[in-house]
Amino acid sequence: MEDVAQFGLVVLVVAFAALAAVLSNRISAWLRIPAPVIFLVCAAGVSDLFPQLGELSTTAVQRVVTVALVVVLFDGGMHIGWERFRSAAWPVLLTGIIGTFATAAGLALAAHALFGLDWPTALVLGTALSPTDPAVVFSVLGRREVIGRTGVILEGESGANDPVGIALMVSLLAAGGAGGIDAPGVIGSFILQMGVGALVGMVGGMLLLTFMRRVQLPSEGLYALRTLAGALALYGVATVAHGSGFLAVFIAGIIIGDEGAPYKADIRRFHSSLASIAEIVVFVVLGLTVDLRTLADGNAWLIGLGLAVLLSLVIRPLFVGLVLLPVRLRWGERIFVLWSGLKGAVPILLGTFVFGSGLPGTTRIYDVIFVVVAFSVLVQGGLVPWVAARCGVPMRKVEPTPWGLGLRFREPPTGLRRYRVAPGATADGQAIEDLGLAEGIWVSFVLRQGQPLQVHASTVLAAGDEVLLLVDPEEADPEGLFVRGSSSEGGPPSAVASRSTLGGWIARVVQRRRNR
Repeated sequence: MEDVAQFGLVVLVVAFAALAAVLSNRISAWLRIPAPVIFLVCAAGVSDLFPQLGELSTTAVQRVVTVALVVVLFDGGMHIGWERFRSAAWPVLLTGIIGTFATAAGLALAAHALFGLDWPTALVLGTALSPTDPAVVFSVLGRREVIGRTGVILEGESGANDPVGIALMVSLLAAGGAGGIDAPGVIGSFILQMGVGALVGMVGGMLLLTFMRRVQLPSEGLYALRTLAGALALYGVATVAHGSGFLAVFIAGIIIGDEGAPYKADIRRFHSSLASIAEIVVFVVLGLTVDLRTLADGNAWLIGLGLAVLLSLVIRPLFVGLVLLPVRLRWGERIFVLWSGLKGAVPILLGTFVFGSGLPGTTRIYDVIFVVVAFSVLVQGGLVPWVAARCGVPMRKVEPTPWGLGLRFREPPTGLRRYRVAPGATADGQAIEDLGLAEGIWVSFVLRQGQPLQVHASTVLAAGDEVLLLVDPEEADPEGLFVRGSSSEGGPPSAVASRSTLGGWIARVVQRRRNR
């Protein structure tokens, strides 16, 4: 009975932790600090009070964080999708690849020149701290959503620089260590990981999409689990083939993001919720594995604080700012992107890689990473809403819509379209009868501020309305009536108006059938 009681206590503690994770956004809004900070600080404090909680092996930490990161990257890729990625592919690739190398080099130079660290240690620290994490940015924005290319750049940069940073770290440790760095070996290993990861991601993503569409399952609850298993399988295949499994799952997520499949909305919600929990798990693990009493050893806290300030105020604005010069962005948006390069899950994972690498002072390296991540999330993250407001970053408020009306179809409902009316679009301020819709186009449903409207010919549409149409396959797509056009920053129509996943994939299905 004593064992049963102890197990019950463990279940109780885990349940309370899970409830705290679910309620973290509300707690964050109430305290006005990013949610990850709460779990980071609490976990660090608890591990000092109860040292047995921090007795996690390096292998266990790496495995937990790796699985969590696979979930986060796959969800991030699905959230971006091909259409949004294509609208900002150039700045995403610039910041995600060149920006990562530049940031790592700048940090390494600062660590060596200002704090006297040897070059191998400085390079490892710079590489570990170069990837970014947009999930922290979006968690502090609450119900506000960044629109236009700015949000896509932040999400895409993280999705790209996470695999790049991990591959670079693995290459550095494999080709170097305490004895120095073999530059040709690093370059060769990096290219191999990126190439194999990209190939597995593209091929595997298309195969997984085909599997999702063509193979039916006995229960709707299994569809999301199948997608999760597929993402984990792609990571495994790429890793076994000496490629970047993280790049593979990110690319696969992008490929699947905009495409239609049975129960796609349920799959999206499942992965989004799972990614939120995974992000919190990573910060809890970091807190549990850091001994606050060792932060003073070797001036780890001072080095970490110095690098954090330099990274946020000098290194990222200088190096990534130069990389972004060819990209058309307003100065306010440019400043917001440079400020919002927050640190999260990946530096924590990379910090665990240094253990067993042969480098001296691995505990100090890990403590420095902890300080930088904590500063980034607490100070930079806490100022993100203020910076966004001062820079005039375009946003929209996303109100919760807990009530829904769902329809299930055995076959794709050909001709069904769903649009959000963009400000300044032809339909904005126009009655339905004045839109000049063809006879084969019917406006069947209008949703305004979360409430359905009775649809009449005299109904006047407004910006933000969600409109559901039935379109005869022979008629031209009426999307142009609801989309304002390209934004001044060069973004696609989707930057100012959205067509749902449902409408997008139906249009593609119809086009494919016509092509046959």
